[in-house]
Amino acid sequence: MEPRCSSCLLFLLLLGTAGFFQSYAVEVDVKDDSNATCLYAKWMMRFLIKYETNSSDYKNATLNLSSSVTHNGSVCGNDTQAAVLAVQFGEGHSWSINFTKTNETYQGDFITFTYNTSDTAVFPDAKRKGPVTIVVKDTMRPVQLNNVFVCHNTDFLEAENVTQIFWNVTVQAFVQNGTIGKKESRCRADTPTSAPTVPPTIANVTTPSTTTLSPAPTTAPKPVENPDTGNYSLKSGNKTCLLATVGLQLNVSQDKPLLININPKTTTADGACGNTTATLKLNDGNSTLIGFTFVVKNTSASVQRFYLKEVNVTLLNRLNGSVISNADNNNFSEWDAFLGSSYMCRKEQTLQITEDLQMHTFNLWIQPFLVKANKFSTAQECSLDDDSILIPIVVGAALAGLIAIIVVAYIIGRRKSYAGYQTL
Repeated sequence: MEPRCSSCLLFLLLLGTAGFFQSYAVEVDVKDDSNATCLYAKWMMRFLIKYETNSSDYKNATLNLSSSVTHNGSVCGNDTQAAVLAVQFGEGHSWSINFTKTNETYQGDFITFTYNTSDTAVFPDAKRKGPVTIVVKDTMRPVQLNNVFVCHNTDFLEAENVTQIFWNVTVQAFVQNGTIGKKESRCRADTPTSAPTVPPTIANVTTPSTTTLSPAPTTAPKPVENPDTGNYSLKSGNKTCLLATVGLQLNVSQDKPLLININPKTTTADGACGNTTATLKLNDGNSTLIGFTFVVKNTSASVQRFYLKEVNVTLLNRLNGSVISNADNNNFSEWDAFLGSSYMCRKEQTLQITEDLQMHTFNLWIQPFLVKANKFSTAQECSLDDDSILIPIVVGAALAGLIAIIVVAYIIGRRKSYAGYQTL
């Protein structure tokens, strides 16, 4: 059965204030041979893609839906065949999602996204030219048949070097009798619960901004407490290949200063392990994406060490998927330790990612390579944690103070003796 699209409508939505970017929404109504709707979707999406340039560094590209979208390859589906929603846009880019069903529910099984780095408008100076395809599995939880799935808030999926961002989503697969369901199944982000997801802690920094758009509050903002410490890990097959324990706080000063504590209770970990490179990606569930890249270096013919080379932070607008901030620094040489060991720093550390963004870490313990038995290896501690350094400092200060007291007492005594001789 070859579906037809009676309404494949693309309309322009302006997001944000004047001078902000434009984004397109797509509405697809797929018909079967009897001209009845069998698959309906209306949504907005955007892609953040990290790619390598000819100079061997990496850049971040934003790919939006263009003003011309086709839906070739969309399929209604049935009891034995998956339903497919497919769109093509821009210079060789495409996206599709496969739906399957049971007797009671339907769900999104996997998303296939292909982007074309030959599109020089999006990927200037790309080293690799041509299409790149990624597949993400388990993309949507089961929805009752005849229900329409709705998600107004931002949701996103991360795989390899791509972040897919979705919002204002309405979709129903396996539509019965050509009629879109009246009952909605809402995404978790849209549905309040008795134990709501705790948002990241945000508060104004006490440092005043150079420009003031409104009168200053009469009371100072409450200082943000240190973030909770989270435990994260990655697996390669059945074996743990990366361990991380850390509390994270972002200090953003683009428009007005604010602090964001990353909540480990809502944060998920993803990434990849390798022999010489490892990547840890954290998604806090509240529109904050953080990526760490670790590499191995040879300090001599027989000695290898690892260190943190790159940090990437993306802050998204939860309501419309727009990128509030995207900051990247790939010139770090931090958290250095012998390969096979771990790195620890309990005290607060600061990573300067850009002029407008800092990351503060607390209770850090990281091992990105050669994890054994799911446990951290012997830790190499940072100098901030080395209390033994304070001992000679304290002793030296005490001695200096004692010497100063003796010198002052001696001078005072000499002056009194001199004054006494004058009286005689």
